[in-house]
Amino acid sequence: MREKVTRWFVAVAVAEACSWLGLLVGMAVKYGPPGNEIGVQVFGPVHGALFMAYGLLTLLVARQQRWGWGITLVALACAVPPFATLAFERWARRRGRLAPAAGPTRTPAPVG
Repeated sequence: MREKVTRWFVAVAVAEACSWLGLLVGMAVKYGPPGNEIGVQVFGPVHGALFMAYGLLTLLVARQQRWGWGITLVALACAVPPFATLAFERWARRRGRLAPAAGPTRTPAPVG
């Protein structure tokens, strides 16, 4: 279960960053020369849903991985600036903060 939640966290962190890109492009089109609002109408709700999913998964991963309050707050704050979820996910993986669960180790049986 722990590995599955961690995989979902990483997937949602990447998707949230991609939705930021879509929303920023949609805002540029909306306020730029074409003046078309379709990008914001599509990516606004998508980004909102991914933002909330990232927050929920951050709290679940923080509990499972036993993050301190500082790391948890930084992870939650990274949902606000564009693309910061990618930076946090890479940082956490490099520092071992997204380590998979250590399963039971079996001692090898002698052969022969």
